[in-house]
Amino acid sequence: MLAAGLLFSSCSGSKDSASEQEKSAEAASGETIKIGVLHSLSGTMAISEVSLKDVIEMAVEEINASGGVLGKKVEPVIVDPASDWDLFAEKSKELILDKKVAAVFGCWTSVSRKSVLPVFEEHNSLLFYPVQYEGEECSANVIYSGATPNQQLIPAAEYLMSEKGGGYKKFYLLGTDYVFPRTANKILKAFLLSKGVPKENIIEEYTPFHHQDYQTIVSKVKKFAAGGKACVLSTVNGDSNVPFYKEFANQGLTAAMCPIMAFSVAEDELRSMDTEFLVGHLAAWNYYQSVESPENKLFVENFKKFCEKKGLPGGKSRVTDDPICWAYTDIYLWKNAVEKAGTTEIEKMRPALYGLEFKSPGGLVKMSEKNHHLAKPVMIGEIRSDGQFDIIWKTDGLVEPEPWSKLTSPDKDCDHVSHGGTYTLND
Repeated sequence: MLAAGLLFSSCSGSKDSASEQEKSAEAASGETIKIGVLHSLSGTMAISEVSLKDVIEMAVEEINASGGVLGKKVEPVIVDPASDWDLFAEKSKELILDKKVAAVFGCWTSVSRKSVLPVFEEHNSLLFYPVQYEGEECSANVIYSGATPNQQLIPAAEYLMSEKGGGYKKFYLLGTDYVFPRTANKILKAFLLSKGVPKENIIEEYTPFHHQDYQTIVSKVKKFAAGGKACVLSTVNGDSNVPFYKEFANQGLTAAMCPIMAFSVAEDELRSMDTEFLVGHLAAWNYYQSVESPENKLFVENFKKFCEKKGLPGGKSRVTDDPICWAYTDIYLWKNAVEKAGTTEIEKMRPALYGLEFKSPGGLVKMSEKNHHLAKPVMIGEIRSDGQFDIIWKTDGLVEPEPWSKLTSPDKDCDHVSHGGTYTLND
């Protein structure tokens, strides 16, 4: 039975569902179907987001070459919010109201997603969000294809505490100062404490975006690790990772002494880093370029060829990674749902997503039948000298998504189907 404090927000998320359907129909009118691409092409997050724009263009090119969607070509409308969180909201309005796109694919940081969320809910548009995040959110106007905390954070901590993972007992939680790291670390601390880790064995620290001087922080990490069995759980984001890992090596810290388990560093970021000193450090994701499958081999080859053909920076030396995989998957999830529904109208195509399966480059994934998140495998990777990862641990099957962590929000849930909309059980 639902608590009296239940809050409902309609699946429509708009003042006028009929006008929204008219807008969606207009987005698909003419010879093309417009979709929005909302990723930073400049600023501190460009190091990560540019590649998502590139792979979306590749997916669109593939789809158009095979006949398009509903017999029409897909037209990507690309904007640059320039790592400016307020500009994300402004650009999302431009895509929805002026460009009249059928759906939007974009955002990286949680603060950018939080910035645009009211816009998508007010105008009942749909955002496909491809990056791992902190959970504690479940909007009817967002499709979350990145990992929830139980699909990344918790398995990584469990692995490090296990005998196979090294049996670590001390944890330095270091992150960029914004929504994802702070909420992620709240969940991680709750988990570690529940497993008997003493409070004094957990340190939490944050730096601003684009922070460059990690000398003092790494000195503290080194002191913390002196007693052994210590590791870093890193939610450092964007270009700050370059000086962080460099300073880590400069002060003589290695993966054998104090491994870094990263939640925001993947193959694409490693392209900009000196990987010689990163060997052995870890990351937790749901996809790696090194996944062995025919689908992934083709995906990697096609992305390299696409970047070379288009004259994009890096050309055929470009790499794939977890967010790139899910940005690519998002386009096909949208395509398959639209074709299943026979329309781009959100109220009709959104239900077509529920329970939808797709063989992604990372393997089979399945959209939850109730909450806009993907069930997917979880993997731990170890950095190699060539900037790729050896997959050293993987779940046996798909891990079901938990948008609300049972550790910090045990009385909250999310269901867009059974209750006709998003709901949360309040404290």
